Amino acid sequence: MKNSKKIQAYVGNLGSMMTYQEGSVVSRTIVRKKSGTITMFAFDKGQGLPEHAVPYDAILYITEGEMDIMVEGGDPIPCIAGEMAYMPADIPHAVVGVTPCKMFLIMIRSRD
Repeated sequence: MKNSKKIQAYVGNLGSMMTYQEGSVVSRTIVRKKSGTITMFAFDKGQGLPEHAVPYDAILYITEGEMDIMVEGGDPIPCIAGEMAYMPADIPHAVVGVTPCKMFLIMIRSRD
C-alpha cells in the first residue's frame, strides 16, 4: 500500500539514506516533478553509467568519493566530493566510480 501522506519538508543527512552495494549502482529519486528530478546515486568502485545522452540539461554534484566523467567519448575528467559537473542537453556522457562515491543528479526538464 502506498503512503498517501505528502512530505512537506525534509531536513537531514541525505547521504545516510543511501548505502553502497558491492558491485552495484544504487539510485533513489528524491524529487520528481514535471519540471525536473533530483536523484541520488551510490556507485561502488568501478561501477557507473555507460555513455548516454538525455534531452535535458543535467547537473551532477559529487557528495562522497571520486568519480570520472567522460564527455563525448573523451578522456576521463576526475571529480571529487564537493565538485559538480554541468551536462548540456543531448551531449553524450558517462560516469564511473574511481572509489565508492555518491552523487546527486539534478535533471532540468525545460528547454528554455
